[in-house]
Amino acid sequence: MLNDVDLGHLRRAVELAAEALEAGDEPFGSVLVAGDGTVLAEDRNRVGSGDHTRHPEFELARWSAGRLGPEERAAATVYTSTEHCPMCATAHGWVGLGRIVYASSSEQLGGWLAELGVPAPPVRTLPIRDLVPGLPVEGPVPELAAEVRTLHRRLHGRTD
Repeated sequence: MLNDVDLGHLRRAVELAAEALEAGDEPFGSVLVAGDGTVLAEDRNRVGSGDHTRHPEFELARWSAGRLGPEERAAATVYTSTEHCPMCATAHGWVGLGRIVYASSSEQLGGWLAELGVPAPPVRTLPIRDLVPGLPVEGPVPELAAEVRTLHRRLHGRTD
């Protein structure tokens, strides 16, 4: 069950997703929080450069691998606007990061994109739990998922 602190970090991830959209990128954002509650790093999507590996979850996994010890990584939580894609989930697992909390699921995202007539991504979406067994994962959060849905509708020219 999420508490107010969790929801605050998750809201920040959604704000970062909105910042990505305002910068002309796809709306995804993530926040890395230490076990003691300290915000360590945050990022937003940067795939507009043409490098489709510039997902915030992947960047935070790289950041943590270079700056945190194994115990610190395991105690950390990644809060993210949308459930990790397979690339990001496996990066998360390989570097040994802890819990993931997401506002919207990859299943929800797939449904929204289908509704909008957007082609499926080149990589099949899978639940994080299928890729990193035993990892604590929480989400989606309905009220924040609705905000993420609105961001994706805006990305694809829908304002209704």
